[in-house]
Amino acid sequence: MFRFLILAALLFAPLTTGFAQAAESPRTPQELVAELPTADFERKTEIVNALAASGHPRAGLIIGALGAGTLFSSADGKIVLQTSEDGKSYSDALTGNLISGLSEDQLTKIGVNNRLRRDLRGLSARLSLMSLDPQTRRKSAADAFTAHDPETLPAIEEAMKKESVPSIRQALDEARAAIVLQSDDSSQNDKLTAVNTLRARGDRDALNALLGLRTADSQTLRNAAAAAVKDVESSLAYWGALQNVYYGLSLGSVLLLAAIGLAITFGVMGVINMAHGEMIMLGAYTTYMVQQVLASAAPALMPWALPLAIPMAFLVAGATGILIERSIIRFLYGRPLETLLATWGLSLLMQQGVRTIFGPTKKPVTAPTWMSGSFDIGHLTITFSRLAIIIFALAAFSLLTMFLKRTHFGMQMRAVTQNRKMASAMGVRTNWVDALTFGLGAACVGAAGSMLVLIIDVTPPLGPAYTLLAFVIVITGGLGSMPGALLGGVLIGLTEAMAGLFFTPSAKSMFSFGLLVLVLLFRPQGILGKRLS
Repeated sequence: MFRFLILAALLFAPLTTGFAQAAESPRTPQELVAELPTADFERKTEIVNALAASGHPRAGLIIGALGAGTLFSSADGKIVLQTSEDGKSYSDALTGNLISGLSEDQLTKIGVNNRLRRDLRGLSARLSLMSLDPQTRRKSAADAFTAHDPETLPAIEEAMKKESVPSIRQALDEARAAIVLQSDDSSQNDKLTAVNTLRARGDRDALNALLGLRTADSQTLRNAAAAAVKDVESSLAYWGALQNVYYGLSLGSVLLLAAIGLAITFGVMGVINMAHGEMIMLGAYTTYMVQQVLASAAPALMPWALPLAIPMAFLVAGATGILIERSIIRFLYGRPLETLLATWGLSLLMQQGVRTIFGPTKKPVTAPTWMSGSFDIGHLTITFSRLAIIIFALAAFSLLTMFLKRTHFGMQMRAVTQNRKMASAMGVRTNWVDALTFGLGAACVGAAGSMLVLIIDVTPPLGPAYTLLAFVIVITGGLGSMPGALLGGVLIGLTEAMAGLFFTPSAKSMFSFGLLVLVLLFRPQGILGKRLS
């Protein structure tokens, strides 16, 4: 009998060894995911660890969805991810392919308990922080700083040892510091080091983390946090001032765009055009119409709608300006009061006409995707839309200045301005120079309206506010002086931005008009204007 058992053991040994090897062989991600709905919590922990170790490209998404409660199993055994908050869109967990025809009542959520949820957070953070994609690692480090989750601390420390990109390593160090400050298990030395790390970061999030130490048990820690808070607040005040200077420059560029045409029509021709702001309105509505036409006729060109709208707005506003000069202004030269009243009435007429055609509500104008977003210089946020306005304003100013100084028409325009009778005697058709000059001023403002849609609402009454500020800029800088218009735009923009720190939007404009009063008292011709004879 004993010999029989030995013989049986020798015969079945290869089979049992094979079974053991098969049981211990690694399972595929498909098999692991398929087991999740029926596994208990302990087995789910083993499954997600094995899935993370498998290197599957969607392992992080699956683990994150399991922890967030958005991983489901269907009646036919599919494991799906919820891809929209309304529960109407699902995709295959392993392939990412969208699955149609599923509803929430046809699915069963794969549940987790609190312990497994904590493990999933740490594992998900580890996968993100160890990703091959630097942008994914950078975003994960930023998320870890915001979350302050102590479960992610081991993953952060492990990632710091392997991180080779200095900026990402610094972000990881800051995330670790934010977690250490809130941990009761951290030593005082670790917390003091974390305080210095957040002091170096110096932004609003770091300040909020440091303010949490005001009630710390250690006096040393409270003193260190107080000193760090003072340094961060000073740094934020410095960067805040720079941010407002940038806002002031961008606002000044907006106002320069509005004043560029007025510098010609008022500063050169001496015409008080109260319908000046309506040229901005025409440019804005032209941009709206271009976007509407492209959206229906050529959607592929929508990213270039704004660049295409600028020359269209230039032509529409320019043609309107010539029409206004030929039909109204040319009969009122030398009669400034009548010109003011006539153009004021024209302003009301144009507003009502646009309101009748397009309605009184705000019209949507979207910025191109390549002009959205921002980037940071230190703690200074530079938005692409405002930067584009600054660049456009400087380019328009430079081109217009070169046009007036280096072209034949520019020479004729300056000749008519300096001595109309002599220019007429030399063969210059002064009436057409007047019309084209007025049209050029209106065209510049119309093109400005195309850019201003990035930061203003497209509504019928948008013009009058810019008309008043444009007059302030032209008079402050100097009548007939293009450099004066540039200087006036920057000064008024900075004045409005700085006054906005302490006063309401309705009250801050009094500083701009106060600056105008001072200029008129001490230099009536404007800062860069020629002295009146």
